Amino acid sequence: MTIRIDLVAQIDALLPQTQCTRCGYPSCQKYAESLASGESEINQCPPGGTEGIVALATLLGRPVLELNPANGVIQPRKIALIDEDACIGCALCIKACPVDAIIGANKMLHTVIAHECSSCDLCLPACPVDCISLVDDPDLNWTSERKLRARERFDAHHIRRDIERLERDARLVQQAELLKRVQGGAAQPEPSLEVNSNLTPAAISPSDFLAQIMAKAQQKNNRE
Repeated sequence: MTIRIDLVAQIDALLPQTQCTRCGYPSCQKYAESLASGESEINQCPPGGTEGIVALATLLGRPVLELNPANGVIQPRKIALIDEDACIGCALCIKACPVDAIIGANKMLHTVIAHECSSCDLCLPACPVDCISLVDDPDLNWTSERKLRARERFDAHHIRRDIERLERDARLVQQAELLKRVQGGAAQPEPSLEVNSNLTPAAISPSDFLAQIMAKAQQKNNRE
């Protein structure tokens, strides 16, 4: 198991961390896991280009292959650009960006943080008014530092989404409890559901956080 984990990490380090899903997997990490298991070919990553294919072939001891055209084509790096006049502030592109490189608020103007854009293109189909286009990246050199930063932002993106989901679940539990009391004609309100706000993603896992929420809800039910 340790050997496989090490191999996955080595493969993942060779991938561009654009998180574009063109390889057919939801993240570079998942593609690395598939390669380590021998379930995928080394020629499924267009952003990695020929250099990436050669690096994977060398690491895994496989023959060098041409990029699979089903996964895309090799092309110069581009970054997303939002037409400010056409943007309607729907925030769908913000949700689609895997590295949180788009900032803005609902019904407000959005903009792309150019140096953080990974060129994944996932924001394009998310935009309902086609106000996003791709332009040449002025800094075509996708350095190891930019790769690392993209991976860190991708991980932070998913942690944030997990926390948002758990907070939403907590609100639903609160609402369900309140509705139950109203329908049952409870005379006295129970204290609101509390979750330890001092706990951070580093201190508690999402599953433990949700378990804490459900345990407190169950305690309320037992007191009724």
